[in-house]
Amino acid sequence: MTTPHAAAEPTTATAAATVATPEAAGGLGGSGGRRAALAPVALVVAGGISVQFGSAVAVMLMPRAGAAGVVTLRLLAAALVLLLICRPKVRGYKRADWGTVVAFGVAMAGMNGLFYQAVDRIPLGTAVTLEVLGPLALSVLASRRLVNFVWAGLALAGVALLGSGGGDGFGSLDAAGAAYAVGAGACWAVYILFSARTGRRFPQADGLALAMAVAAILSLPLGAIQSGSKLLVPSTIGLGAAVAILSSVLPYTLELLALRRLPASTFAVLMSLEPAIAATAGFLILHQALSATDALAIALVIGASVGAVRSQVR
Repeated sequence: MTTPHAAAEPTTATAAATVATPEAAGGLGGSGGRRAALAPVALVVAGGISVQFGSAVAVMLMPRAGAAGVVTLRLLAAALVLLLICRPKVRGYKRADWGTVVAFGVAMAGMNGLFYQAVDRIPLGTAVTLEVLGPLALSVLASRRLVNFVWAGLALAGVALLGSGGGDGFGSLDAAGAAYAVGAGACWAVYILFSARTGRRFPQADGLALAMAVAAILSLPLGAIQSGSKLLVPSTIGLGAAVAILSSVLPYTLELLALRRLPASTFAVLMSLEPAIAATAGFLILHQALSATDALAIALVIGASVGAVRSQVR
């Protein structure tokens, strides 16, 4: 992902949240108690931590395999795991069904490829902050409520502050890296739309497994061209598998479990915390320190995302 991020991709559960119903949390009342109510929240937060720390590991792997090579390793490993677990059927589907799953896979490949190109050039927290603008824009356009344009303005203010030239602002950032992050955000928005459609056309996680396979096939030529035989080094394969588990398999599982008992609104608000988690992972693992200006900018984007979700639910 994500997300997905996908994260660092946003995940399929992000899209699932758009069709999940608030009634799914009906079992979190007095009978379950406070501990039962907090359990799915903990699962989502754990998934977010897994995604972003997986992205940090991916950044460490890039000197060995390159950004395209890391994407290839991650998508191939994730696709193999999901195909083995889901064992999706390939017969009985219409052409429109396959068109949907292919579009989902293309969006997934684009989101991952662009995001890893971004984090190869700019700090992880900054990249995720720019990337989250994609889902935020989708939320604003889908709701068409005036208050959400206010939240969009707040997010843009955060981005402008991020690029004001202080700390790791755009004045010192790689311009291509920032553009890649914004492009990854656009792919994230498309990913959300086609993830929901795929979920309606394919049972369980079959569509996700097939789309992941499409994304892996699309990424393979680029990874092979950039990294070649480096992708076959056992230690590199092992780290790539770790990235796939941390950034795809584990968060998908945790979020799917959480969505059984968590309303979509709460899930979406929790996903808005991704930039802060990414900044923390970047600081702890990659030693990417944030200035006070950068931290304020990330806080503005997070606040705008939370506000947009809450106002849309209301």
